Amino acid sequence: MRVAFVGKGGSGKTTLSALFSRHLARSGAPVLAIDGDINQHLAEALGGTEEPAPPLGAHVPEIKTLLRGDNPRIPSPEAMIKTTPPGRGSRLLRPLGDDELHRRHVGRAGGVPLMVTGEFDESDLGVACYHSKLGAVELYLGHLMDGPGEYVVVDMTAGADAFASGLFTRFDLTFLVAEPTRKGVSVYRQYRDHAEQFGIRIAVIGNKVTGEDDLLFLKEQVGDDLLTHLVHSPWIRAAEQGRAGSGPDALASLEPHNRHALTVLREAVDSHPRDWDHLHRHAVEFHLRNVHAWADARTGGDLAAQVDPDYVPGGGADA
Repeated sequence: MRVAFVGKGGSGKTTLSALFSRHLARSGAPVLAIDGDINQHLAEALGGTEEPAPPLGAHVPEIKTLLRGDNPRIPSPEAMIKTTPPGRGSRLLRPLGDDELHRRHVGRAGGVPLMVTGEFDESDLGVACYHSKLGAVELYLGHLMDGPGEYVVVDMTAGADAFASGLFTRFDLTFLVAEPTRKGVSVYRQYRDHAEQFGIRIAVIGNKVTGEDDLLFLKEQVGDDLLTHLVHSPWIRAAEQGRAGSGPDALASLEPHNRHALTVLREAVDSHPRDWDHLHRHAVEFHLRNVHAWADARTGGDLAAQVDPDYVPGGGADA
């Protein structure tokens, strides 16, 4: 199951991404965390990087070569774009499987397997946008055959910028982290309005709640989309200062209310089975949008032909 954390910058989405990943790992569930934020802080939030791995965004050509496999509709890796959907012959991956991509690009932070997109460095300034790096995550999720009880947790870019690519359609559930302020809920309204157009399932997590007035404000502004909330947490502040310990077991000292909120998040994810057809329809739709908007003109090819009408989504992996 794939989960995204989004929200206004500073809302705590990276912290919540890390807490949820550690909560899942502590339970023994297979989990992979992915840092898809331009500000790459998920490793630090997880408790520090013990085993760093090469960033996905710096190895897009190699990733395309691997995922292309023997798909006859893709004549070369250069013909793939970030939205190219899988088809018969594509290399499909199992979560944390024994394949080249996972062996090379999965490190560990705080005891949690972690992939990183990579930082926006000097060579990118003025010549590239961060979505060129996020394309690696979009391709990865598009070729991932994950199932119930397997979790991929992605810390996304802040604000409504997540809608600048089709990546936002790759998730089973999107958690929007909102502080109890007008600015905090403004991103929620943007995300809600965009998500409704595509049938994207979202749930709001109230964060940094200090009392009943904060909670009442969120309920008035968000309504039924408010799933749960986290209260002010000395443990989280200690963790951010490096004083709470690392590893999933350190969560045992998290405040009971906040530990329960993490349980509510997992129950919400588990209660919504994967709709592979819905997921694949979105993938095809956004691929065709990109084809018509820029991809055909840039590549000189007919990239709409990459869509395999006989491909059965979720039919199993060959990895």
